[in-house]
Amino acid sequence: MKAIFDNISANCSKHVTKAYSTSFSLGIYFLNKRFHDSIYGVYGFVRLADEIVDSFHDYNKVLLMERLRKDTRQAIEQKISINPILNQFQKVVHTYNIEWDLIDTFIKSMEMDLIQKEHNVDSYKTYILGSAEVVGLMCLRVFVEGDHELYNKLKPYAMSLGSAFQKVNFLRDLKADYTLLGRTYFPGVDFQQFSQIEKLKIQDEIEAEFNHALIGIKMLPSSSRGGVYLAYYYYKKLFLKIKQTPAEKVMHARIRIPNLNKFGLMFNSLVRNKINLL
Repeated sequence: MKAIFDNISANCSKHVTKAYSTSFSLGIYFLNKRFHDSIYGVYGFVRLADEIVDSFHDYNKVLLMERLRKDTRQAIEQKISINPILNQFQKVVHTYNIEWDLIDTFIKSMEMDLIQKEHNVDSYKTYILGSAEVVGLMCLRVFVEGDHELYNKLKPYAMSLGSAFQKVNFLRDLKADYTLLGRTYFPGVDFQQFSQIEKLKIQDEIEAEFNHALIGIKMLPSSSRGGVYLAYYYYKKLFLKIKQTPAEKVMHARIRIPNLNKFGLMFNSLVRNKINLL
């Protein structure tokens, strides 16, 4: 029975999410249960592409990305894939009418990582759009459950949240991106002499996006607001920790929040959401 394979597919995406991201797993847990498998499905797909460009160094990454694009397209067209991650993702795409344009834009950004090590202002915006903002829009498609008016209303806020998350990741992972992968995402920044002035400029950009995103989070349906706010709250705390860290240390150490502390943040965010103190 295909239902057995579909269940296996959903569990694979869930396992991938939990293995790679404690924070997003907690956020998903506090969404309405009917969204769990779908958001796991989106994350599983995104993680699959991310691992190709970031981890599979002994393999032909260009070929693997070409295959992922082709297999994803076929999975969506045929409504099935023997790859359980893609099988779960295509189900989410059809259930919530996620546009191919969003998926294609995401894949294009992942492909940029294979050929582009530095960015100018235009390529930086293009990369952020594909790697982060459209992922936020895929999730928003799930959360609004076919309400096109609400989707269009919340779209800019979802894009801001995805962008803020990604830029915090860039700051957190500066050392690994620059020294191990040879990448620099922020345009016009000399990472051999990363200064506090440059860091402050980046922080102002992220702060504005967090502030904008919070407006949209408050307008989300209650079925998704708590989980999204938890992810926002965690990333905002991580951002504040990075803000308090000198530029030199950010460049040479990965700033993180211990797992034990994440559970404290989870409790605080749930209380704030419950008493409407977002």
